Amino acid sequence: MATTCSYLPDILCEFPEIDEDLMRVVKRTIDNEFKAFVRASGDIIDIVKQPLQLFLNALENFFVETPWIIILLLMVAVIWFVSRNIKITLGAAISMVLIGAVGLWEDTMVTLSMVTVCTLISILLGIPVGILMARSDRVQGVVNPILDVMQTMPSFVYLIPVVMIFGIGKVPGLIAVVIYAVPPMIRLTNLGIRLVDREVLEAADAFGSSNRQKLFNVQIPLALPTIMAGINQTIMMSLAMVVVASMIGVGGLGKNVLQAIANQFFTVGFLNGFALVAIAIIFDRASQAYGRRLQKHTEVIHG
Repeated sequence: MATTCSYLPDILCEFPEIDEDLMRVVKRTIDNEFKAFVRASGDIIDIVKQPLQLFLNALENFFVETPWIIILLLMVAVIWFVSRNIKITLGAAISMVLIGAVGLWEDTMVTLSMVTVCTLISILLGIPVGILMARSDRVQGVVNPILDVMQTMPSFVYLIPVVMIFGIGKVPGLIAVVIYAVPPMIRLTNLGIRLVDREVLEAADAFGSSNRQKLFNVQIPLALPTIMAGINQTIMMSLAMVVVASMIGVGGLGKNVLQAIANQFFTVGFLNGFALVAIAIIFDRASQAYGRRLQKHTEVIHG
């Protein structure tokens, strides 16, 4: 029985591909040029890496070398201040005690330091970009496709250019995590500012507020609940990416998970996974509680 393609021209049956030799030359040229660029920019790359490395090392040393009871009390105090919820605070304390009891305290502190630095960098990058997007449709039109690529690109792909530029280590892992985690911070900052009631902005204009005053005194305070949702999502995505980034030397709980997969250690993988889930739940519940408090505060202001 003849196939359908037997009645059609070859060009309609087989997709016309670019010549293999030409593609090979193009790929080799791009790879060589990229490697040459990296070699030529070595000094600049070192300058960029150094402050990030120092900051990350300092925070990691603080978390790891400080007695566990002090870190635990600090965490409980911060979670209580943020959430004002005794159940969330007590659950966080119990979870951290259990993590320490199974011998994962130090690895958890390494992961916490990485997530903390990644979240801070994502906030410092994401909020200004989100503000620019909210104030300019043109900027939004340019940035949105970039964010689409950052969010849909497989996370393993981020590691290729990062490793080629920065090598193996914690800073390359940090950069990969930030690239993966910063889009929700940008998008939700943009959304929160755009959702501010126009009547409120008109009232601010009536009182003679400048653009800067409207931004810092009206738009950002009213957009804080949405911005907090962005911070929440950034933290969750940072925790998810830390495991993948452990492939290039980040360490912590993610490294243990990868070793458990490689050696088929079920209990090791389960315990480290439990620790990651516990941290994620703690951050998620605390940041959501803080967001709800901000929401009530803004509703009182509107009222």
